[in-house]
Amino acid sequence: MTEHLMKILIVGDGYVGKSSFVHRYVNGQFNSMYKMTMGVEFSVKVLHWSDKEKVRLHLWDIAGQERFISMTRIYYKGALGCVVMFDVTSSSSFLNCLYWKRDLDDKVMLPNGDSIPCILLANKCDLSQRVVSADSIEKFSKDNGFIAWMETSVKENKNIGEAMRILVKEILSVQSNLDPLEPRSGDTVHPELDSELDTGRRCC
Repeated sequence: MTEHLMKILIVGDGYVGKSSFVHRYVNGQFNSMYKMTMGVEFSVKVLHWSDKEKVRLHLWDIAGQERFISMTRIYYKGALGCVVMFDVTSSSSFLNCLYWKRDLDDKVMLPNGDSIPCILLANKCDLSQRVVSADSIEKFSKDNGFIAWMETSVKENKNIGEAMRILVKEILSVQSNLDPLEPRSGDTVHPELDSELDTGRRCC
């Protein structure tokens, strides 16, 4: 069986639900009492993609606080895809997605120079205090090169698995079209991170 290793980043401002998203996706549980991520947290999810393919996802939940922004180049290294998340009840978290996307495009890219696939997630769509319209998200997504956008609710488990399937499918497609002679960032091994990736321990 072929196994694909993918490092996927989860970015966005603090309190938009990134850690809850990862926990729901990996463990199938919702916990509203998460503490804010400090630096980066690691999680692993194995997908049996087909009878002949298995995908091992290394999910890097990146802290959204300003004091950790200078570390993003280190955190981004080797990533093959990204989830950019915001809170539909917070216009500032939506506007800051432009910063996150530009930061990603500037600091990490595929061997052919293209941007890594990114999906835009509008979280907390179950709440009534929505301030960001679907039309605004649609235009923003197209204008800034996202592969897609989806409304999500970690609390109600809405579109969590679906969003990740779209992203993984796009990564597999992109990787299959790269020159096989070029080194792929996903092939890079970081032994010093093995124990942290396996246990989900925090860094920094």
